[in-house]
Amino acid sequence: MSTRRTPPSSRCAPPLAASDAGHGDSIAVSGVCLTVIDQTADSFTADVMAQTLAMSTIGSLAVGDRVNLERAAQVGDRLGGHIVQGHVDGTGTVLSVTPGEAWSVLRFSLDAGLAPLVVDKGSIAVSGVSLTVSAIGDEPDGSHWFEVSLIPETLAATTLGTLEVGDRVNLETDILARHVQRLAMFEQFERSNS
Repeated sequence: MSTRRTPPSSRCAPPLAASDAGHGDSIAVSGVCLTVIDQTADSFTADVMAQTLAMSTIGSLAVGDRVNLERAAQVGDRLGGHIVQGHVDGTGTVLSVTPGEAWSVLRFSLDAGLAPLVVDKGSIAVSGVSLTVSAIGDEPDGSHWFEVSLIPETLAATTLGTLEVGDRVNLETDILARHVQRLAMFEQFERSNS
């Protein structure tokens, strides 16, 4: 992360993601959609807004940190997960990592404002990785959590396999859940005003 520019910018050196990137293209960096403003054959640079720094873990990245990268899907591409926009809703913290014989279960904290948007067997993006929620919990103290069960391929191919208790991750809830919540708010507003 370079803060010498205004606005701050991020430079990534992923040969595959940068190989065909062009000015204005979108590339998700650990779940955060960034716009390419400059590129070379093996790297790209993107500006980072203040809201992005406040809502995500991007500002805490250091040179050499591993990140999950994903180029934007093209019309006609196969959708092998749920719709992930790169519009991070907030962050969560790893509460526990429980290794199993064929998978690991990771539990993350969940902000109260996001909790209604996360359902068991629903979709969530954790640091840009599209996942299925395997459990949810609402504690008596008002805290909330969710779990995901990760197969060896996901643990090896993403940064999720290196997470430890206390690590922060970017969270993006399902876009359909966000739309339903917003529509329900308007319906309730109209009922109370009629």
